[in-house]
Amino acid sequence: MSIRLIINGKKAGLEPVRAAVFEARQKGGIEVRSTWEGGDVERMVREAVAEGCRRLVVGGGDGTVKEMADALMKVAPEDRPEMCILPLGTANDFATACGIPWDPTAALSLAQSGSTVAVDCVRANDEYFINVASGGFGAQVTATTPTALKNFLGGGAYTLSGLVQALNFTPHTGTARMPDLVEDAEMIVGAVCNGRQAGGGQQLAPGAYINDGLLDVVVLHSFPAESAMQVVREIREPSSEGQFARHYQVPWIDFDSDQAVPINLDGEPANSKKTRFKVQPGAIRLVLPADCPVLAPA
Repeated sequence: MSIRLIINGKKAGLEPVRAAVFEARQKGGIEVRSTWEGGDVERMVREAVAEGCRRLVVGGGDGTVKEMADALMKVAPEDRPEMCILPLGTANDFATACGIPWDPTAALSLAQSGSTVAVDCVRANDEYFINVASGGFGAQVTATTPTALKNFLGGGAYTLSGLVQALNFTPHTGTARMPDLVEDAEMIVGAVCNGRQAGGGQQLAPGAYINDGLLDVVVLHSFPAESAMQVVREIREPSSEGQFARHYQVPWIDFDSDQAVPINLDGEPANSKKTRFKVQPGAIRLVLPADCPVLAPA
């Protein structure tokens, strides 16, 4: 099968990538396009569609994968090419959770011969993402101190230092609307998850599946210092009944606030007073390994 690799220009000169492309060309056709500036991924996707290319490989990190997903969702479903991932970022959270190999040769081999699965994508107002959107404290610290986010959200992350940072954070007040639920809340952290992890391996929604037609929503509400240990327990045992930390599985969620809330869509920052997140079931055909752990059991 002839495929086309659209690669982040900063990664195009890496020797392991070049070697993998040369090896892949021994097995079948593979074309390469390298980005140079913002908007290139969308333009290159349009060109590929016009030229009849049916399978595209995105080479880059989570942000580049998000750009590809966003560009594909702007193509009519009947013309939308299949998507493959060549992980070349620092974290590669989405690819890692999917079990896609980091080794360029193995990743391109999967891209050439692997089977596709229809997976979900998420619409956030007029943009699309495929992994995780975070809002509030999580999005704000991402732009300045990534370690703080990891300390707060991550595995060994339910630590006193992370909770202290959260206690010092002014929460965002707003209204969350989900099917059968309307809730006024002071939110410290919110995460809308299609995938399972973000922030360099931090499991935000360990039970999420990328083909179940549902969003996993994790919300941490404002809490007093004396409730810190309860917060830790609730984060470790997610439930929609938690007093401070709550977990929901829904097809959509709206969040309205009087002030702009910082949002991070697969690493891309944004600000919005009103955001609607809505799952787009089975919208993208993604090449995945046979034992992919984030596919819902048949």
